[in-house]
Amino acid sequence: MDMIIVASLILLAVVIAAAYKGLKNKQQADSALRRRAVFNSHEQITFTRLKEILPEANILAHVSFDALLTTKYLHTRRKYQQMFADFVVLDKDYKVLAVIALDDINAIKRSNQNTYEDALLQSAGYRVIRYMGIPEYQDLREDFLTEFSEMSHSQMLEEHVLGKFDLYSNRAYS
Repeated sequence: MDMIIVASLILLAVVIAAAYKGLKNKQQADSALRRRAVFNSHEQITFTRLKEILPEANILAHVSFDALLTTKYLHTRRKYQQMFADFVVLDKDYKVLAVIALDDINAIKRSNQNTYEDALLQSAGYRVIRYMGIPEYQDLREDFLTEFSEMSHSQMLEEHVLGKFDLYSNRAYS
């Protein structure tokens, strides 16, 4: 009887040691970290074109929806926490003019997700522009230059109207 108990304890110890060793081996070590390109080729070309068309605008890339949206409830925030906008175009005052999304050929499979993302942003009042592939210069001009020309015109008007007050401000510091 004592022999059975000793054998059982030895067998139990061997099983526990094997299980511990197996669990220890299953824990994966971290892999080495490497650099990664910030933009893929489509994003590089799009960013360059946006900067050429809109030199005075600030262009942000890979912006989290969490930075663009806010909500009172955590369960609502969880719906968009893992989403990112490809580009966000800001004016001189850092107000969002538009959120730009780039689609590729595989986007057809994700069209429901794209529609959902667009609806989230639009419900918060953002203008969403979605391009299939790399946007052409003409498309970017049509989508942005009319808006920027209107802003520049209103800014020039404002400076012209307020220009008469410059005379007083210069005298105050002289």
